[in-house]
Amino acid sequence: MKFWILLLIAAAFEVGWVIGLRSFSMNRPILATAIFASYVLSFVFLEKAVQGIPLGVAYGVWTGVGVVGAFVFAAAFLKERPTTPQILFASLVLVGVIGLYATTRKAPPKAQDAVTLDA
Repeated sequence: MKFWILLLIAAAFEVGWVIGLRSFSMNRPILATAIFASYVLSFVFLEKAVQGIPLGVAYGVWTGVGVVGAFVFAAAFLKERPTTPQILFASLVLVGVIGLYATTRKAPPKAQDAVTLDA
């Protein structure tokens, strides 16, 4: 369960930096720093999550939560009005994320058992 929480934190930071892009400007250094920090933290938490969740599942959930999170945020706070088909397809992404979570039971191989890419 710990790894899933880390993955949700990673996805929350992903939504944060994506939302921040809407207001990004190098003339606003505090905002630019916050966006960059959110970007980095998203990857840091994703790296921790893949230690206990299969890589493909973790990446799929991370991106899916990011997509749906940004979509919902934009609709709720940025006055973007999604169409019915967009809502349907975002819902399908969410169903896919829930399906990945619900069907993932087996932990990935331990780091020492994993294939390395060393030359």
